[in-house]
Amino acid sequence: MSKTNNLIFWSLYVVAWLIFVGLSIEAGGLIVNFFFSLYNPEFLQNLYQKLDLTEMYKGSKLAFFGIYSFILSISILKACLFYIVIRLMHKMDLSKPFNTFVARQISQISYYTLLIGVLSYIAKQLTEDLLHYGFVANNLNQFWTDSQAFILMGAVIYIIATIFKKGIEIQTENDLTV
Repeated sequence: MSKTNNLIFWSLYVVAWLIFVGLSIEAGGLIVNFFFSLYNPEFLQNLYQKLDLTEMYKGSKLAFFGIYSFILSISILKACLFYIVIRLMHKMDLSKPFNTFVARQISQISYYTLLIGVLSYIAKQLTEDLLHYGFVANNLNQFWTDSQAFILMGAVIYIIATIFKKGIEIQTENDLTV
């Protein structure tokens, strides 16, 4: 592999680490917000992203826990997704990229991406339904605006994972016949 490609790969590795750290901080902040919203809701306006759902909590605890479950699940899954990307980039041998570890990691990335997209889409629809019942949820759209992009990206990554698996099968057959 050329020096330029190696430099780009390691630059992307650093970017993946930065994204992972940012997503982990976001997930941690949302978890802290959740517990503060249960025990000390007056302090919420000073916390991370000022995610104040106390009106929803007062109106319907089921809606509050449902929406917050989606928010936490999506943010934690995004952090896990980038952890898998980091693990893949760290352990991948660029001189021989077709191996079972890489194929397994790419498959996991596709599953996580698809799951994030589907959960985001369901949460988006649920939030729109809650608007009909008088709940204000305009500040929640930031958590699931990209649901369709994640679904499409998950499908594309799944196709790539399938191609990798087929490449490994062909490579194994060629190694056995030689």
